[in-house]
Amino acid sequence: MTRLNFEKSNTPKEQDWALDSQKTKRKFEFSTSPRLVGGTTFVKHAALDPTQVKLLADAAVQSMDETRKILTNWRRQGQTLADIYVYGIAQSARLIGELWSSDELDFTNGNIAYAHLHMAMLELSSEFLAEGKAEANGLSLLLMTEPGSQHGMGVFMLGEFFRRSGWRVTLATPQDIADFKRWFLSDWFDAVALSISTDRQIDHIEKALVDLNSNTVNPNLKIFVGGPMASILPDRLNWTGTVTLDSEAAETVDIVLETVRTATSPASAVRPNLFPLGC
Repeated sequence: MTRLNFEKSNTPKEQDWALDSQKTKRKFEFSTSPRLVGGTTFVKHAALDPTQVKLLADAAVQSMDETRKILTNWRRQGQTLADIYVYGIAQSARLIGELWSSDELDFTNGNIAYAHLHMAMLELSSEFLAEGKAEANGLSLLLMTEPGSQHGMGVFMLGEFFRRSGWRVTLATPQDIADFKRWFLSDWFDAVALSISTDRQIDHIEKALVDLNSNTVNPNLKIFVGGPMASILPDRLNWTGTVTLDSEAAETVDIVLETVRTATSPASAVRPNLFPLGC
């Protein structure tokens, strides 16, 4: 699953995102190439490089207008929205997370930057989905953050890629483990994908999945686990009956689709459950 949510284990309560209502003080400055400022000399169809990623991260901290300018210039450069999401927005979010983790960016400004990137994707959603032109495939996905997560930008982006591929997607940001269980049992889903951003809830989630296995609406439900912890602490997420994902959004969609279709094919239908939970 795409690694976009960067959180600290003991972050304070979520603060209001004063998006453009005030000028923000920054503890850092990104070094940018003068030829890229304003986007007037972007080379058409050139790959998004680290300098441009830094440019977007800087713009996201400054304002929504500056964020839009960078993305508009990338579109004029000839970039597809899929590439902008994966190689631009996702990488900028990762950079912001690294600066936050190293205390080069404070909590408030980090939230502001994430909010601007998230809002940009909301504004581009219709165009992004139209770019894919996929028909509904009849499959449904529950895409959830860990309980109490303060950021949903990563799962939103991943959800957009699934929608673009024809899935019906339900996004959930449970407040606690009880809410997590309610979402899990709320409907028929062909797959559930969990984004684990911190180590705060790992043990609780693992225990909850054992209890949920025997009560799901779909007895052959496939469960996938990803997020930052999939690369930071992969052994902690190696749960029986789940598939761990550490891949980009488009590849994640392909992996989940192949797993679900293989498990529900006539040849495999006689098997009780290819991914039984229990430990």
